[in-house]
Amino acid sequence: MKLSHFQFNLPSELLAEFPAENRDEARLMVVNRKTKTIEHREFKDIIEYFDDGDVMILNNTKVFPARMYGNKEKTGARIEVFLLRELNAEQRLWDVLVDPARKIRIGNKLYFGDDDSLVAEVIDNTTSRGRTLRFLYDGSYDEFRRKLTELGETPIPKYINREVTEEDAERYQTIYAKEEGAVAAPTAGLHFSKHLLKKLEIKGIDFAEVTLHVGLGTFNPVEVEDLSKHKMDSEELIITQEACDIVNQAKVKRKRFAVSEPLQCAPLKVRFHHKEP
Repeated sequence: MKLSHFQFNLPSELLAEFPAENRDEARLMVVNRKTKTIEHREFKDIIEYFDDGDVMILNNTKVFPARMYGNKEKTGARIEVFLLRELNAEQRLWDVLVDPARKIRIGNKLYFGDDDSLVAEVIDNTTSRGRTLRFLYDGSYDEFRRKLTELGETPIPKYINREVTEEDAERYQTIYAKEEGAVAAPTAGLHFSKHLLKKLEIKGIDFAEVTLHVGLGTFNPVEVEDLSKHKMDSEELIITQEACDIVNQAKVKRKRFAVSEPLQCAPLKVRFHHKEP
C-alpha cells in the first residue's frame, strides 16, 4: 500500500473552524452495506441503529492542555512545546515535541510564563522534533502540575486555523472524559451529548468504558511512500474486567456492540476475542 493512493483534494472551506452549536447535531454519514446506499443524517439519529441490549464502548480518556509556549534562553526565541507524556514524576521528565526544532539542542533552557516561574532544560533528542525536558519548578509536584495546566493551551488540531478560545477547553473534550492522559481528543466521541446518552440508556443500550490515551502517533506525519515502513508510536490502553464482562455478555446474547472511536477498533478486537489457554 502506498501513500500516494490516499491523495485527494479537500477544500479548506469544508473544514469546520468551530463545532456545531449542539454536539449531537454534527453530520452523520450512514453507509448501508446491504443496499449499498449512503444517507446523510445528524449524529443524534444514531439511536435509530441500536436496540435493547446492544453495547456502546466509550473512550473515557481526558485531554490535558498539552500545548505550551516558552522562550529560549539568551535569544528569547518563541518556542512551541507540545507535552506528550510524563516519563518520571519525581524528576519531572517529559517527552515533548518542539517547534521550531532546529533551534532547540541539548543543554538549552526554556522559560515559561510572564515571570519565568517555570523553566525546562533539554536533556535529550528523541526524534527530529522530539526532545526530553526536565522541568525546574520551585514547588510541590501538585503545584507543578497546576502550573502546567495554567500555562498550557487546549491542543486543538493544527488544521484548525484560528486561535484557541475559552470554549475549546470544554468543547474539545468528551462529556464522559475522566482519565487524564490524552494529547488529542477522541474526536468522534465529541458528538455525544448528555441528552443523547440518556436517550440511549432509556432505550436499553449498555455502556462499557475503556481508556485509550491518544498520543504521539496522531501527530506524526506519514513521510514514506511505502506505508509498511511508517513507524507508529505506542499508546496506552486500559480495559477493565467490568468492560470485558459487559461486552462479552453482549456477544453471548448475540447483541451488537460499537465503539465510539475508530482508534479503539484494533486493540479492542484483540482483547475481546482473546481466549485464555
